[in-house]
Amino acid sequence: MTDFVLVAGARLSASAWDEVAAELRAAGHRPRPLTLSGLAEKRGVPAGQQTHVRDVVEEVERLDLREVVLVGHSYAGVPVGQAAARIGDRLARVVFVDSEVPVDGESFLSGWESDHIREAVAEHDGFWPPAPADHFAGQGLTDEQIARIIDRSCPHPGATLTEPAVLTRPLSELPATYVKCRLDDEEPPPVVAELVKSGHWELVEIDTGHWPMFSRPAELAGILAGLGPASPS
Repeated sequence: MTDFVLVAGARLSASAWDEVAAELRAAGHRPRPLTLSGLAEKRGVPAGQQTHVRDVVEEVERLDLREVVLVGHSYAGVPVGQAAARIGDRLARVVFVDSEVPVDGESFLSGWESDHIREAVAEHDGFWPPAPADHFAGQGLTDEQIARIIDRSCPHPGATLTEPAVLTRPLSELPATYVKCRLDDEEPPPVVAELVKSGHWELVEIDTGHWPMFSRPAELAGILAGLGPASPS
């Protein structure tokens, strides 16, 4: 039995993991979906990126989790990766699901052509608004799945996108799995390709788009369940 702390990407909360969590429970595991500060039911909580890092670390400590697998999707890979470096021997593995990974001193938006995101945040009182339906086209999603994503989406605190990452340990030292969703882009980001060479990282591919918790929840849950705890070498 494995504890999984599941953190969805920007504009999504713990509810994004409902189907994956059900599959993991059925397989005898303990999923712990987490809503980050400033989102959904935590909308009133001021949040920067380091707030989100603390959210993950504090959840692990609050539940006194050991041999925990941290899972970060999309944006959440940035705070989850930092949290993984901070929880010491509580960590079994960190899983990045088609996500960004933290780079010390850089923000989630570093290296992006991000003017449109910054403008949207400025126009919506400091929040990145939920995406329209056409944003999810070509990602292996049915109309019903797109409707569920939109229904579960919420404004995302803009400060979390621009605050820089602070790494307390090189990511290359962490036991990690990167799940690449091939419909989104067939190749992982260059920084991930380099980390895979470290020997502590593995690359897993899934033939779906950027939101596999909606398009392929059973397959994603099977990948997670198959990882199991793994101690750093």
